[in-house]
Amino acid sequence: MRTTMRAAVCVRPGGPEVLELRELPVPAVREGWSLVRVKGAGLNRSELRTRQGFSPNVRFPRVLGIECVGTVAVSTDPALPEGATVAAVMGEMGREFDGGYAEFALLPNSLLMPITTTLPWDVLGALPETYLTAQGALDAVGATHGRLLIRGGTSSVGLAAAALAAGRGLETAATTRRRDKIGAVAAAGAGHVLVDAGGSLAESVHAIWPEGPDHVLDLVGASTAVDSLRLVRPGGTVCVAGSLSGWLIPDFEPIAMIPSGTRLTAFHSDTLKGNAGATTLQRIIHDVETGTLRPAAARVIGLDDLGAAHQYLEDNRGAGKLVLVP
Repeated sequence: MRTTMRAAVCVRPGGPEVLELRELPVPAVREGWSLVRVKGAGLNRSELRTRQGFSPNVRFPRVLGIECVGTVAVSTDPALPEGATVAAVMGEMGREFDGGYAEFALLPNSLLMPITTTLPWDVLGALPETYLTAQGALDAVGATHGRLLIRGGTSSVGLAAAALAAGRGLETAATTRRRDKIGAVAAAGAGHVLVDAGGSLAESVHAIWPEGPDHVLDLVGASTAVDSLRLVRPGGTVCVAGSLSGWLIPDFEPIAMIPSGTRLTAFHSDTLKGNAGATTLQRIIHDVETGTLRPAAARVIGLDDLGAAHQYLEDNRGAGKLVLVP
């Protein structure tokens, strides 16, 4: 067993340059925690905000990364035998304790989801946080039928939600701020792609659905949630499940801003961590393996590339998921 590992360490709040590649001791196993050999770790925008200093409980230096897939290297739980394939998401990974930006991660047994799969690591690594969030958000908004608007359609969760919604037979529209990404959103499964120029979407949405959508899945969040409440049909539901524009809605007045009878809810992926998400994730993996679900191709990076990858995410240059394969 190796005694040292490579890891990308966020040494202080700041820009992508604060991610430093270091050689660290492999974490020592303790009761209730098992050591995972990381084979893939999806990158997420919440990690950018943690790196920038907007996660107040995080102490630096810290190995970021709120998700990973891999194999159990050293186990303290008979239900998690060494060599088993596992996934983990959230549960304060990369915040209260070191996360997936490393060759090994010491994780609570309660977070580890045993899975069986034939998928390559880069494909598997793109699934846990993204697809569990998309699935949970669609369930939270109650999107079992009707018309769905996805705001933030070129995010990895937006593309996943479009694919899952298409599988449910929903009529789906999704937004993008860039015309060069229209093709990626349509390919994911959105029947209508709307270019969001930064104002209200009322004109373009009502041109498709005069009464408005039945459901809005808002992945942009803080800056668009109030507009989404105005767009959804009377009695419809808005689910905020992303924070592409930040955490807080300024000067939010619920009685004034939520139309009577319209529902506002939220989804947080921590809801599906550990055992709560294992069955759902296994079903998603099965659907990908059988071709029922076709995830957008992920861009694969190495530990040396993390700084550039964070800048790539900040610049909104891509559509879909970045996956670290250490």
